[in-house]
Amino acid sequence: MQQKSNTQQHLSGLKQFFKSDSTYFVLGLIFLMFSVYAAIAILSFFYTGAADQSRIEGLSLFHLDRVDGIENWTGTRGAILGNILLNEGFGVAVIFLLLFLFFTGLRLMKAKYVNLLKYFIACSVLTIWTSLAASFFFGNLFKDTAIYIGGRHGLELSEIMTLNLGVSGTFLIILLVFIIIMIFTSPKTIPFIRKCFTSFPKIRMIKPKWKSKQKNTQYQEQEEPSPEEVEPQPVVRKDPEKTIIPEETAKSIGDTDFEVIIPHADEQEPVFPLPPEQASHPLPPAPVDYDRDEADNLLEKLGIFDPTSDLSKYQLPSVDLLKKYNQADTQVDMDEQNNNKNRIIQTLENYGIKIKSIKATVGPTVTLYEIVPEDGIRIAKIRNLEDDIAMNLAALGIRIIAPMPGKGTIGIEVPNKDPQIVSMHSIISSRKYQESTCELPIALGRTITNEVFMVDLTKLPHLLVAGATGQGKSVGLNAAVTSLLYKKHPAELKFVLIDPKMVEFTIYSAIEKHFLAKLPDAEKPIITDFTKVIYTLNSLTREMDDRYELLEKAGSRNVKEYNEKFVTRRLNPMKGHKFMPYIVVIIDEFGDLIMTAGKEIEQPIARIAQKARAVGIHMIIATQRPTTNIITGTIKANFPARIAFRVISSIDSRTILDGQGANQLIGRGDMLFFQGSDMTRVQCAFVDTPEVERISKFIGNQPSYPTAFLLPEYIGGDSEKLPDDFDLSERDPLFEEAAQLIVAHQQGSTSLIQRKFSIGYNRAGRLMDQLENAGIVGPTQGSKPRDVYIPDEYQLKQKLDAMQ
Repeated sequence: MQQKSNTQQHLSGLKQFFKSDSTYFVLGLIFLMFSVYAAIAILSFFYTGAADQSRIEGLSLFHLDRVDGIENWTGTRGAILGNILLNEGFGVAVIFLLLFLFFTGLRLMKAKYVNLLKYFIACSVLTIWTSLAASFFFGNLFKDTAIYIGGRHGLELSEIMTLNLGVSGTFLIILLVFIIIMIFTSPKTIPFIRKCFTSFPKIRMIKPKWKSKQKNTQYQEQEEPSPEEVEPQPVVRKDPEKTIIPEETAKSIGDTDFEVIIPHADEQEPVFPLPPEQASHPLPPAPVDYDRDEADNLLEKLGIFDPTSDLSKYQLPSVDLLKKYNQADTQVDMDEQNNNKNRIIQTLENYGIKIKSIKATVGPTVTLYEIVPEDGIRIAKIRNLEDDIAMNLAALGIRIIAPMPGKGTIGIEVPNKDPQIVSMHSIISSRKYQESTCELPIALGRTITNEVFMVDLTKLPHLLVAGATGQGKSVGLNAAVTSLLYKKHPAELKFVLIDPKMVEFTIYSAIEKHFLAKLPDAEKPIITDFTKVIYTLNSLTREMDDRYELLEKAGSRNVKEYNEKFVTRRLNPMKGHKFMPYIVVIIDEFGDLIMTAGKEIEQPIARIAQKARAVGIHMIIATQRPTTNIITGTIKANFPARIAFRVISSIDSRTILDGQGANQLIGRGDMLFFQGSDMTRVQCAFVDTPEVERISKFIGNQPSYPTAFLLPEYIGGDSEKLPDDFDLSERDPLFEEAAQLIVAHQQGSTSLIQRKFSIGYNRAGRLMDQLENAGIVGPTQGSKPRDVYIPDEYQLKQKLDAMQ
């Protein structure tokens, strides 16, 4: 027994060794080095192959005897390897196999995510085609050399095809395969080929007279017979995206039709999101700062301005950083569906309500039952039976949608006994997210039909999130931030994170110099102090006004048009123009701020919500107290898009959604998204704290900007009320020392005074205003330091003496 136990321990240790991260890393490093070594050997063979050919002929890689006179850069083994790969294999096309080996090594080292299956298929096809094409087109050029340019494979395949198909047939086959490769490589191939064919002279076709009659006949054949002519049949729908369980598999009451729809998520292999390509930007109709010839010359000389050039090697996070939950094989409990269906029908019949049909759509956490009542049944009568149906189903809470928008049915949403987790991994790797063209895509989760639910923040343009404690608000905010981080480059997006609770957003501190924005004097990237919150929000209003001035000068209506003009060299940076990143302001606990500061918080938020959409500033605010004194009329009017997690009372639900529904949710990420008159039930994607930490660490370890994005300097409090002609005799006791500090550093910064003298921000701001009125520094210039008018201490002493 002890020997068996030892054997099991050894086997377990062996399994752990082969599964360890170190083993994969070392194996990947070996693949990496071998591919580089083989590439050098092949490159050297082009120069030294003729001299080494006679010495290595007939030798294998395992030949251990000494061979003198080898000139290959990689020695005897490299010369033999180069000969095998180049002459005996696929010729120059072998480089694609080495490329696959190189990326396999990177994947094993977890340095870069690649889809190995796709890479293997692509490299294999390119290897075979390149080998054949090289031998066919260039074989004669290397006929008298020691190199088979297409290898033995390409040489023999070319001879066989030429013998059987002739030169023209072989050429057409090579061309056909090349076109097929290009079709799967570039989406522009098919339009290009169509354009080539459409350039031929057009031939006028005569439309046959019988066509319209045939179409009419087909239409008549497809008409469905009337209900009186055909007996009722079981409902079995064919849908390639949905699995239908016909009514024969379920017990039904009476003649009621019943079908269960089990939607499948659009699962696909995780795709590593690539950095956004610099697409060709459409030129604006007219220049702004340059005339058209000058702008065209700049564009031709310098090319399109790339805002990501400062961090050109930045990589978007990999989906491997997110946890994958294996729930793809979860089976639908048909007994549960049938029991719920029977109880719903029985409850309605007890109150004299008969239905024609019932259909169940199974979602991750909720099943939607759509019923069609008999003619003459009032909808309000069914709506009033909500509590009775919930009692008979023994459910946590149900929601009745009467009627379903756009459908002639009544919906009854019933929680599943075994809800599924909607992972952020499945959302990020979905086709809908990967192919999204939204400016600011926020992937929230999945709907009842298992579709990925996404919104574009630029279209909302602001979002209000509310719900009771522990119902998923913080996870929802993390999901929103995560979905943006997986799509945007640091040059295109900045976050202002306000966290009165001091614990929710600290995990994003690692990405301070990549994605975060803050005040010039702020020490921490996450804003937690109430005073700093007021300053930051007012600073954002200044940023908004500054951006509007630039839009006015550029003749643009929104930030997207402005940036298009800037990247196409239509705006002169010397005149103050710059590339504008989107700014997303996220406030985690809005209720605490309102209770503490009131109007000082609400007014700048209202200003930003009303005007900032066009200049690319958007807000997401969350609160756990959805009461009318927190979510005021001003806030609701400017936040048309809202998310409601579970709340306790229907009053709170009406405050958020202007109606009931949020109080009937089941919690744990179950939410309602409301915009305009549309309301969608969504299961929020789950992203855990360790996942967010891995993403932040991955981004934080990459090269970054020198500092965080600096917002314009804002001086609040009493300093704004100082008149321009204030009495200098009442100046601050630190006035002279502050003046000497500013002149010595030649930098007019409020934060510099605050740090050096260990004083508050308000006092430092008043000192800076006094220095400005004394003519020592200039006015504020947004996020830039003030100009210093006094060049040295000697002139400063003269000026201070004159002020005595």
